Amino acid sequence: MEKQNLPVVVIGAGPAGLAAAAHLVERGIQPLVLEAGSTAGSAVRQWSHVRLFSTWSELTDPAAEKLLAPTGWVKPDPASYPSGGDWADRYLQPLADVLGDRVRTGARVTGVSRTGRDRIVDADREAQPFVVHVTHADGREERLFARAVIDASGTWTIPGPAGGSGLPALGEHAAAEKITYRVPDLKDPAVRARYAGKRTAVVGSGASAFTALAYLADLAKTDDGTATHAVWILRRGISGSTFGGGTADQLPARGALGLAAKAAVDDGYADAVTGFRTEVIERDSDGRLVLVAEDGRRLEPVDEVIVLTGFRPDLSFLSEIRLGLDERLQAPIELAPLIDPNQHSCGSVHPHGHRELAHPEQGIYLVGMKSYGRAPTFLAMTGYEQVRSVVAAIAGDTESADRVELTLPETGVCGGAGLFDALEADQSGGGCCAPAPQLIQLGTKASVEEGPAGGCCGS
Repeated sequence: MEKQNLPVVVIGAGPAGLAAAAHLVERGIQPLVLEAGSTAGSAVRQWSHVRLFSTWSELTDPAAEKLLAPTGWVKPDPASYPSGGDWADRYLQPLADVLGDRVRTGARVTGVSRTGRDRIVDADREAQPFVVHVTHADGREERLFARAVIDASGTWTIPGPAGGSGLPALGEHAAAEKITYRVPDLKDPAVRARYAGKRTAVVGSGASAFTALAYLADLAKTDDGTATHAVWILRRGISGSTFGGGTADQLPARGALGLAAKAAVDDGYADAVTGFRTEVIERDSDGRLVLVAEDGRRLEPVDEVIVLTGFRPDLSFLSEIRLGLDERLQAPIELAPLIDPNQHSCGSVHPHGHRELAHPEQGIYLVGMKSYGRAPTFLAMTGYEQVRSVVAAIAGDTESADRVELTLPETGVCGGAGLFDALEADQSGGGCCAPAPQLIQLGTKASVEEGPAGGCCGS
């Protein structure tokens, strides 16, 4: 096989994967996108009910726009904020349609290696094409060959557990029917009925947890949601930064989410339990769940648990590839210091490209959210710059691959989910600004101060 005549296999038909395919087409290189789900953007569609922090101006890739233009596609209002469903329907699916049979859905990648070489064999390794094993939705297995592999499969399939040690709590698997690892869609009648009038534990301290708390507080204010109550489980104590920057946050959408979570506590719709690292999940005599901390503390029984503790990359199908990953973040070694969440927020991550994403195994790249491993600071715009640089490197255009072509807004824009469901709200601010925080009902009853580990606030 002549490697240069083989396609570049792209794993995942999400935003980064489809953008990579668009850049490959632009350079005259044949892409083959393999998507495990039944449609393009399958992971995005699973949070279709949640609105993004980012505006449309930051959510489309330039090469993809060029590919779409001849079809009559019109870019949505650059200053407006799409939901996950909007992003999938109005951009990802049209892009997949343009790419045509270059995108295969229902095709799950189960293994990647070098042809005829397992992980330990050095001889003539770099000269061999990649071999990609695929299992199709109908059970059929296939072996494909590629000149390079771009893994844009994301992290959606492996959410973090409730357990405070990074492992599932004892009893967590057994209680699976009462636990979800996603922000629930409370507009869905069946989902709404699951939480209405119930006591729900929310485990996590990021934007997703803020969103879930705000959703549950809104449900509690409705006729059918009376008595809905949340118990917010934080592994650390409460401080002035727990709820984000509030009105001082350079990302208004993120600040509004934190203020909404604070309001849920202040207004009595949620109790915050701090310094609580879940060790065991038990059932009481009524079948309700009791969370037990590693220090022995036991919470009052809850009906449901929402676990929002981040996501992890699936590296299982890359076991025969020589990856260079940071031992903490599971991100490429050169990239990890640039995205370490202990040091960086979304706005302070430096733009980067193929060199930071390179591995000992030449010709394979982890891009998009997967490249960040366990770090939550990913930007959609950053992902588009990643794939532009990586594709230029694959094409042999080192000058372009090394050139940083991304200018981030000064505040940065997180690629996470937001709260703003009111399409009629004023969205004319443009730039990287989200709808004004006052769109959310905010509590003003109490100020937040540093609390001792294990303390509670709220009613």
